[in-house]
Amino acid sequence: MAKDHGKFFKVALSISGVGMEQLEIHAPTVIEKLQELNNTGCVEFLAEPYSHGLSSLANEECFREDVMHMVKKIKEMFGQTPKVFRNSSLIYSDEIGAQVADMGFKGMLTEGAKHVLGWKSPHYMYHCCVNPKLKLLLRDFNLSDDISLRFNNSDWDEYPLFADKYMDKIAAFPEEEQIINIFMELSALGIFQPLSSNILEFIKALPMCAKERGITFSTPTEIVTKMKSVSPLEVPYPMSWVDEERDTSCWLGNVMQREAFNKLYSVADRVRMCDDRRIKQDWDYLQASNNFRFMNTKNTQVSWSRGIYESAYDAFTNYMNILGDFMKRVESLYPIDMDNEELNSLLTTIRNQGAEIESLQRELARAQAALTERSAAEPEEKKPAKATAKKVAAKKPAAKKTVAKKAVKAVEE
Repeated sequence: MAKDHGKFFKVALSISGVGMEQLEIHAPTVIEKLQELNNTGCVEFLAEPYSHGLSSLANEECFREDVMHMVKKIKEMFGQTPKVFRNSSLIYSDEIGAQVADMGFKGMLTEGAKHVLGWKSPHYMYHCCVNPKLKLLLRDFNLSDDISLRFNNSDWDEYPLFADKYMDKIAAFPEEEQIINIFMELSALGIFQPLSSNILEFIKALPMCAKERGITFSTPTEIVTKMKSVSPLEVPYPMSWVDEERDTSCWLGNVMQREAFNKLYSVADRVRMCDDRRIKQDWDYLQASNNFRFMNTKNTQVSWSRGIYESAYDAFTNYMNILGDFMKRVESLYPIDMDNEELNSLLTTIRNQGAEIESLQRELARAQAALTERSAAEPEEKKPAKATAKKVAAKKPAAKKTVAKKAVKAVEE
């Protein structure tokens, strides 16, 4: 689509760090394709928690570390520095928005949930009510779910859905509703909606149908940069794009899930202090939100997989066994009987060291920038003087070389 339509077609991708690790190990050709796509200039890579976990609901320092780890990964892999953030499953609240703004992001994606929007439309730009600098892009869940959930449902009253019909729905919105955000999981294209449904052909036809109707594509960064917010969005309690409730109950709705979640983050500060690569990697895997989703006991109309487990109880038992082993490894480095004062002292020391290093790096960057500016601003007439001095030195007898050297030094100074 990027090659066929050039810069007209734009798309944003959000891939977790643990997801990238799996691709690097098991499917490196996919990484190559993503880099090829990146080179078209038509794709923006969004930041998200590296673990695709729930750290934003648990521990602010862990959340920041999780996100910054992902930012570094995207920079290494694709040369992009993400400016827009999307949390795991679009989880958002006023408090989370403030934290994301403090990390320097310009915008964030979240759900256009009815219980938050009320009569308002998701087709406008909003902003975080705690920090207005953070712009919010809200998912149109009806248009998104038409593709990701209903596309292959023959009982749906709009079945079959064609690309031109889909774009007609978008073109019919009022002129002032300029932003239509379509967010979905990649697994919709070929898994939730099988290839036999012609889902890929539908997606490929969207750019041409959009162009015929005067509808354009933009990346999230382009939107948050060019468009103005119409009002703040107040979200006192976390919301997500999952299930009918659009909350966090699919991960933390029962006693088992909350027990596993609290147990995991009880060692968060100790994990942050360690530099053991394997512990850090296992920590990322243990945070992944599906670990808690597999323990879900809710009745829901949305189909989802329980992975390798037959029941929520199997998922819980297996997870807690693994978590118990992990905690023993962490405790061997930082004993659990370490009192809070000692632990806080260690954390403060580590935090101060990090802040000191960042300060030194900023000072170095400023000094380098000043040196570059000074070099660029150096008067042109000084430059021939150095050459003249050297020529004089070459022609003078050996006894006069000292004078020539002084002339050169004066020019350099």
